[in-house]
Amino acid sequence: MGLRITQVDAFTGKPYRGNPAAVCVLPEARPAAWMQAVAREMNLSETAFLVGRGDGGYDLRWFSPAVEIALCGHATLASAHVLWETGQLAPDAQARFSTQSGLLTASRRDDGWIELDFPAKRQERSEPPPGLEQALRVEPLYIGRNALDYLILVGSEDEVRAARPDFGQLATVPARGVIITSRSSSRDFDFVSRFFAPAAGVNEDPVTGSAHCCLTPFWAARLGKTEMVAYQASARGGVVRVRLRGDRVDLAGQAVTILEGELRAEPNIRRESSPPSDSPPPRLGST
Repeated sequence: MGLRITQVDAFTGKPYRGNPAAVCVLPEARPAAWMQAVAREMNLSETAFLVGRGDGGYDLRWFSPAVEIALCGHATLASAHVLWETGQLAPDAQARFSTQSGLLTASRRDDGWIELDFPAKRQERSEPPPGLEQALRVEPLYIGRNALDYLILVGSEDEVRAARPDFGQLATVPARGVIITSRSSSRDFDFVSRFFAPAAGVNEDPVTGSAHCCLTPFWAARLGKTEMVAYQASARGGVVRVRLRGDRVDLAGQAVTILEGELRAEPNIRRESSPPSDSPPPRLGST
């Protein structure tokens, strides 16, 4: 019997929208190289790995296809969704996750949405690093920086949607990723954004919960309110309801299970750095 892996579309109530994440609940901790190999195989922006703790909570780690991630919203939302859906947590129980970014929680709301309690990641005005503006191909009105990402304010939602970065050049920027944002042109949303992280192995992340840990205090200061509705304007698109509470941010979204499967083969992590030992294919014309 293999390990169960579930794929969930997060920050959406519709299948094949939002941000897909793989979730794997492990019976015991596995080496980082093992989890990285599985995440590379899943080839989603993040794969979440959970291990139960004696106190009823879970250790949670996130991996992109290329690196371990310090903070991830959509895969945390997906993890809570899987725990409730499979009965590993009672429907009214709070999901509690111990992570690189401290204790994170998820709670089911009466309207069926899932609310995450995350740290605010405030930014400060910054000079752009070499190549950032050329790689983004937009006209910044403001550039900020926090511990994770650069934040770029542009003049309109049309500019956000039309951005076509040079991902090769953007991968050289010394940051996890780059957020571009503007006020929304729709009455349904307060602000829009997109998120690019080629250095982490993800050219464009469809819906990025952790980016909203920065966007929420940024827009709260400009719009004069602490509760807002955001839209991440990727090709898949997704909605995030946000609330600023001092040094914490509440991120609310929906989730939909797309598929379930089993990991049937173990990654051979001891030989990942070695060249394949398979015999070369025969040359043309040989037998």
